[in-house]
Formats: sequence, structure tokens, C-alpha cells
Amino acid sequence: MQFPDLRGRAVIVTGAGRSRGIGAAICRAFADQGCNIFFTTNSSYDKQTYPDESVRSGAEQLAEELRRRSVSASYIEADLAQPNCPEKILNGAQALFGTPSILVNNAAHFTRDGFEKLDARALDTHYAVNVRGTALLSVEFARRFSDRVGGRIIYLTSGQDLGPMPGELAYVASKGAITAFMRSLAKEIGGKGITVNAVDPGPTDTGWMSEDLKASLTHQSFVGRLGHPEDAARMVVFLASAGAEWISGEVIHARAI
Repeated sequence: MQFPDLRGRAVIVTGAGRSRGIGAAICRAFADQGCNIFFTTNSSYDKQTYPDESVRSGAEQLAEELRRRSVSASYIEADLAQPNCPEKILNGAQALFGTPSILVNNAAHFTRDGFEKLDARALDTHYAVNVRGTALLSVEFARRFSDRVGGRIIYLTSGQDLGPMPGELAYVASKGAITAFMRSLAKEIGGKGITVNAVDPGPTDTGWMSEDLKASLTHQSFVGRLGHPEDAARMVVFLASAGAEWISGEVIHARAI
């Protein structure tokens, strides 16, 4: 589906360094709408988390792929745990494309834990990226947005409000915090012409699942398959379009499971 109102818009997507990831799929989906894309990657984190992938070349390849769709695209190395990172991201995007009107907060820090392993360092690391960095980027985006309508802030979340996620305590706590933040932010900045929403894509095959987990989740699925990154991307693009201007402060559980 095409959304003509998106053509020519400037979009920031965080955490899009992996070619198989949801962030990269979101970049492609916006490029297909004629948007200019500024995305972030954190290659040191991605190399540690996905050691079998060529992360740095993946970001460069994604930028070239987006440009072949006849849009402008660039990226920046960004660690949202650094206090100056939000300003760095927005300044980079603004220098290339003017003030962006769409922000997709996809970047997240994740490590498995549980009550036996959870400690202050794990909580602080998750908080720094998933809450503090994301929140500061969102409010700085809103401060700079000057159009009367059409501003969009979209978060990727993980369904932590639907049920327990054992072994992921720090991640669940941080993602739950940003969901609460999102709802209050939506109320505060709605008068600026900005909507704020979140998408829970459900179990999505981006290369991290074991074969046993894939089989189990596929068996539970209403439609007999896992989510694809493109499924989440389509929902994000819709929420960014004029067709979703009456939706704000919501978590969309776009999952068939």
C-alpha cells in the first residue's frame, strides 16, 4: 500500500544495522514510500550479540540498498547509553535532510537474566539504552518539531504487558517503563501535531531463535508461521501515515499468536 503523504519525509530509525533485523525492514518500507532515511547502528553491540554476522558492512549495504530505491539515505554509529547521543543523532539527520518528522525507536539493549543473575549493572545498562536514551531522543525530537501536523514517534516493544517473560527481568522492566512513558508523552505533545504509539510485533524471525523455539512458536501461531520483519515494518509505516492520525498513546499488538 502506498501512502502519498509520506513521500519526501525525513525518517530516523534507530537500531537498523542488521540486514535481517526489524530496523532494516522498517528502513526499506519507508524508502518504498519515498522517504529519506537516517538510521543508526551500534556495531560493537551487534558484533557481540550476533558474532556470526558482518555488521559494519551490513549497515553500508543497507544504505546503498535504500539509495537504489531513489531516496537519500545515511547512517551513524550511535550508542544510546551515551548522554549526548540523542543530540548527535538529531543533528546528523537535520544536517542532511532538514528537521525529521518521523522517529522510530527500534534500538534496544537485551541480555538474558533471571532472579539468580540480575544485578545493578544489568539493570543500569538496560535502563541507559531502553529508557533514558530512548526517552531523551523522543523529547528532543518533539522539541525540534515545528510543523502543525504529521509528527510521529513510534516505539518497538515486546508484549511485556501481555504476560510474563521469565529470564528477561531487566529487559521487561525497561520496556515496561518506556511503554508507560509513551502514553504520557502522547498526551503532552499531541497539541504539537505529534502522535506517539508503540508496536509489539510478536515473535519475529530475525536470526536469533533456535530451531526448537521456532517450531514451538510456529505451532502456537494462529496463521502457522512466525512473524517476518516486514510484518512489523508495514504496521510502523501505517502508524506514520495520515491514515493513523487518530491513533495516539496506543500499543498495537500486531501479533498472530
